[in-house]
Amino acid sequence: MAQEFAAQKNSMDAQALINEAPVSKYQWMIAIICFLIVFVDGIDTAAMGFIAPALAQDWGIDRSQLGPVMSAALGGMIIGALVSGPTADRFGRKIVLTISMLIFGGFTLASAYAPDLNSLVVLRFLTGIGLGAAMPNATTLFSEYCPQRSRSLLVTCMFCGYNLGMATGGFISSWLIPTYGWHSLFLLGGWTPLILMVLVIFLLPESYRFLIVKGQDPAKVRKILSHIAPEKVQTAEHFHIPEEQSAVAEKKNVFGMLFSKQYAKGTVLLWSTYFMGLVVIYLLTSWLPTLMRETGATMERAAFIGGLFQFGGVLSALFIGWAMDRFNPNRIISGFYFVAGLFAVAVGQSLSNPTLLAVLVLCAGIAINGAQSSMPALSARFYPTQCRATGVAWMTGIGRFGAVFGAWIGAVLLGNDWSFTAILSLLMIPATAAAIAIFVKSLVAHTDAT
Repeated sequence: MAQEFAAQKNSMDAQALINEAPVSKYQWMIAIICFLIVFVDGIDTAAMGFIAPALAQDWGIDRSQLGPVMSAALGGMIIGALVSGPTADRFGRKIVLTISMLIFGGFTLASAYAPDLNSLVVLRFLTGIGLGAAMPNATTLFSEYCPQRSRSLLVTCMFCGYNLGMATGGFISSWLIPTYGWHSLFLLGGWTPLILMVLVIFLLPESYRFLIVKGQDPAKVRKILSHIAPEKVQTAEHFHIPEEQSAVAEKKNVFGMLFSKQYAKGTVLLWSTYFMGLVVIYLLTSWLPTLMRETGATMERAAFIGGLFQFGGVLSALFIGWAMDRFNPNRIISGFYFVAGLFAVAVGQSLSNPTLLAVLVLCAGIAINGAQSSMPALSARFYPTQCRATGVAWMTGIGRFGAVFGAWIGAVLLGNDWSFTAILSLLMIPATAAAIAIFVKSLVAHTDAT
């Protein structure tokens, strides 16, 4: 369809328009809304970890009984990501985003009134479906409004809202839960996305690239692009976008595109990298506070160290995004994964020095969270419009199995009396595997979409 538009008189290359124009206030508005979406997603994703101690005390249950409710959201996130990608590529990014926010906002709100543990497990699973759908589609939609010259920087900075949300959830819960109870964090995490959903409905546009590819009325595209470069779009009767290879771009089956000759190797390597990265992150985020408590650290210090780890990715987002737009992005990310493994090993060797421990945990967070936060931007620039939402969402969905494995293997190792130092040293293996996988992608599947 895009090729038909290109052949018509007064057809404008919409992507070239975005690339050549300065970033407009309209695009910054889209950036802010998408940032807020992933920020709230991060708060709700991490909420159960902050609530667990107070919940266990309030309901009089052992913390070991919280395993199902701690992992329920992860299961839902896998389903949400896998289903939402193809749905967004068929029906649009905006409608999927809106529904996903309704789902995770509504069920987070309902979680505040859960009468028992089994009910909370179900509610957190349903919440996870919305959480898993929101983040990759916000990333996809925003990436399609970014100029190619700074796409990685802008998308990575937007996505750092996820890590910032997880860290902020910890800071907020430290005073909110003791003052108002564990229900209060669920209430905050439920109402915030529902209010934000109103902004999405009335202010966030559908992806102009999606509208063009689907052959929608050019007037809809013109109305959107007039907010970005009004003087250039008024005379255009039609709009088109360049496609990487017409034979691939015209495929109807998005899964066929992911595993076509051009994209199959990159797809497998992206999935492998994201999986391994989440093994490292979730083993650390799930068990680092517990491991530190067992070494004699106070609860407050353990929470502080955990917050430093989450905050590290925010600090590295600007640099990694900037570097990805100027150098081979796969190799930039590969280097950060490898360095993350080294810092994880160093953390395990620094238990006797609290100051050094805090610095090394921050550095580990900068490396691993920075690399992981850059993966959606890398995925979005790798796939064409027709399967971009599916590509990003399936990478995050398949990767969530790594999160489940990371949390599980931590419990297994602790149960077998592994030491803090030994567990962290073991993380060098998945970190190195992630580094190798994404480096290999730079050799065999480096082609970027427009």
